[in-house]
Amino acid sequence: MVPFGQAVPEERQGGPVRCPLCGAMFEAGPSTGSHETVVEALFLKQMQQIGPKVGIIAGERVAGIFRQVSSVSLREPLREVLRKVGSELGAEGVVSGTVYRFRERKGVAYAVEQPASVAFEIHLLRVSDGALVWKGSFDRTQTSLMEDLLQAPSFYRGGGRWVTAEELAAEGMEQVLKTFPASP
Repeated sequence: MVPFGQAVPEERQGGPVRCPLCGAMFEAGPSTGSHETVVEALFLKQMQQIGPKVGIIAGERVAGIFRQVSSVSLREPLREVLRKVGSELGAEGVVSGTVYRFRERKGVAYAVEQPASVAFEIHLLRVSDGALVWKGSFDRTQTSLMEDLLQAPSFYRGGGRWVTAEELAAEGMEQVLKTFPASP
């Protein structure tokens, strides 16, 4: 698993961003801090809870190889960089994640000016041929129960209150990983 990244919109206030691996469009937001590490930690925690479907190699060694390969391959597409990293590690697949938006709520649990909003995408790429084997994405801004009755299960799972961005991301990660494959 390469370190998760954060998409940076061209406009300071935010705007659309295209995923370099699958071409999906997301509304990205300006972000302060390294929220990609929060989403990456949620991914690793959920993968541990799922059980030993796949062995995940993460950490400084992978980050170092990723930095080295991407600095040498500046003009190559991300897909090719990920294949090279996977080959270098002797892995069958490479997991890559991107955080597009991680906006904290403004307010408290029972009254907000602005709700939490999170968007991220995770890909599993097969190293042998560069094929995208799996993609999971989450893009949600919490709404009040009166605004969107279809979100009632999520609202009640959150305790009937306005959740933090990390809580929203954790809920999203749980949903996304329900479809994660057993092998690349």
